[in-house]
Amino acid sequence: MLAKVFPFLAWFKNYDKTSLQRDAISGLTVALVLIPQSMAYAQLAGLPAYYGLYASFLPPMIAALFGSSRQLATGPVAVVSLMTAASLAPLATAGSSDYIGYAILLALMVGAFQLTLGILRLGLVVNFLSHPVVNGFTNAAAIIIASSQLSKMFGVYVDTAPHHYETILHVVEAASHYTHWPTLLMGIFAFGIMYGLKWLSPRIPNVLVAVVITTLLSWATGFQHDRNVSIEAIEAPAVRSLIEQFNAVTTTLPSMAEGRTQFGEALDKAKQRHDEVGILDAEHDMNVANLNIARQQERAHGYREQIRAVLLAGVSQADGTLAFYPEDNVPAGMESDGRTWRIKVGNKPLDTDNLRMMGGGAVVGAIPKGLPSLDIPPINIGVMLHLLPFAAIISLLGFMEAISIAKAMASKTGQRLDPNQELIGQGLGNILGAIGKSYPTSGSFSRSAVNLQARAVSGLSSVFTSLAVVIVLLFFTPLLYHLPQSVLAAVIMMAVIGLLNVSGFIHAWKAKWYDGAISIISFVGTMVFAPHLDKGIMIGVVLSLMVFLYKSMRPKVAFLARSEDEALRCVSTHGLKECPYVTLVRFDGPLFFANASYLEDTITEIMRSKEGLNHILIAANGINDIDSSGEETLSMLVDRVRSNGIDISMSGVNESVMEVFTRTHFLAKIGEDHIFPTLEKGIVTIHQSAHEQAQEANCPLLTPCRLVGA
Repeated sequence: MLAKVFPFLAWFKNYDKTSLQRDAISGLTVALVLIPQSMAYAQLAGLPAYYGLYASFLPPMIAALFGSSRQLATGPVAVVSLMTAASLAPLATAGSSDYIGYAILLALMVGAFQLTLGILRLGLVVNFLSHPVVNGFTNAAAIIIASSQLSKMFGVYVDTAPHHYETILHVVEAASHYTHWPTLLMGIFAFGIMYGLKWLSPRIPNVLVAVVITTLLSWATGFQHDRNVSIEAIEAPAVRSLIEQFNAVTTTLPSMAEGRTQFGEALDKAKQRHDEVGILDAEHDMNVANLNIARQQERAHGYREQIRAVLLAGVSQADGTLAFYPEDNVPAGMESDGRTWRIKVGNKPLDTDNLRMMGGGAVVGAIPKGLPSLDIPPINIGVMLHLLPFAAIISLLGFMEAISIAKAMASKTGQRLDPNQELIGQGLGNILGAIGKSYPTSGSFSRSAVNLQARAVSGLSSVFTSLAVVIVLLFFTPLLYHLPQSVLAAVIMMAVIGLLNVSGFIHAWKAKWYDGAISIISFVGTMVFAPHLDKGIMIGVVLSLMVFLYKSMRPKVAFLARSEDEALRCVSTHGLKECPYVTLVRFDGPLFFANASYLEDTITEIMRSKEGLNHILIAANGINDIDSSGEETLSMLVDRVRSNGIDISMSGVNESVMEVFTRTHFLAKIGEDHIFPTLEKGIVTIHQSAHEQAQEANCPLLTPCRLVGA
């Protein structure tokens, strides 16, 4: 009983000093990969980089302690990070305090959903995400993730467009106008280090080496070169006018948002009172407020893009300060400092007394020292209702990724997995992680592979991983200040290369053409609707369910005859000759309300088209279940077939179906002597009576027949 509640107790059976050493080394090795990766994935989720470290604090340890896999490494992963950003984008600005709070709340919801499924032992619900759908979504997500990092690689800034491909076009346009070459070269250099080490020596933590080298290089060369100045330092009246216009527009947005909130509250109150006139007035006010806000946001976007496009040259003054002139309009006789300066602008009004000027590349910056405070995130019912479908999708997608990785490792270690226990572990990891300021996490393929290669014996390795993250948070965060953003982008792009799996489309198509089609449509849908990734998944799920329903409504019905190897095979598939007096029908699938009429229509068509037919023998081996509609259809078929002077029998009826036949008295109706244990027994028994006036010399049911046309 204790082992079921605390599965980690089973680790210590036959556990020795050697096992402890292996787990310690494995945990530290995974931590070396996890720390830089988690910071990169946090930024992919729209969060400050250090929230990746928070997500690497409790979830790896808790998920391992209460899960069933001993080598699965939990923490921030690319796909879940992207889904987090997609789900939160409509609610708040990325990186804002509200956005961070919603991300933590989302982790709590994901954990609660997974924990509930695990306790209720409903792990099989993950099967709604079929492999073709997941393959299509994962390939699209890999491309979306990689392309989303292009702005950081080129060192440009753009606003997010309604569609991902529009955002990428804006990035390309901005990069063609200006690219910060040190940023791009730093990212390419990181790529070269990671790829080269992976090829030369896979055991070396290439991500960590790349991060250490580029961070030292960034610190030594002054890669980040920012300066705070007054608006008076910008010697360009047109640029100063743009800043003032931008501030005028953005200053009005908070009050407009407050007004919209008040209209929303008035609408709720009117609905509670069932005041139809009040509802119409409040809805009108809400629509007008939304329209005005949208117009102001569009104006702010226009000014922001113009400010970002401004390229300035810094000119030293006598007092040691810098004056900034347009690059193409530096006064004669003045010499610039050789840098291209840009104004850092976001969604808030710019501080005209303290403008942030960027003359270098972007770095991670200051990371709060110490562990995050442990508290339950604020509960907002309205936000939770919006996030509910996203939480369900992230829960299932994250769990499918985790359990797939765990199964792959279990096949090598021989360990027994419990999917429901794994759900409990992942759920508790996300719930307690949310208390420690984490966003949603899942199992990582790359880090789990590292854990397995390092010969981890138990989940204690993940405990050592969490301890290593704690040490970094307590003592080493200042060392990460100069880590270039383009290097984190390179880490993400390098990691998602492994998600691309073109062979998955080919494999699905070869298995069943419609599986391949579903995979391709899921891929295209995810790409087109991005950043609304849930739509791509829902398209795939709906298509999978439609195919399932269609196959259930029209299962395969085969007509059998004897082939040259004396086996009974499908007539149409193998081109065999049928007996004109006896028809063998095999129904593949459960017989229930959705497909009972299909069997009825098939039998009716046989009687209409086949003259001289004396007996129909239904091979029921494939009928593994039957409901009242199916039994009623069989009962009517017996009456109809026999009223036409044709007899009907069944063979290979399993126990559950036979119980239904007995309870509904169908067995008495068809006759116990018309139910045969095997198909061969049925053929032998009915053959003579069905061939009393036979004109054929050799019956195809008794002797092997040649292929038609041979």
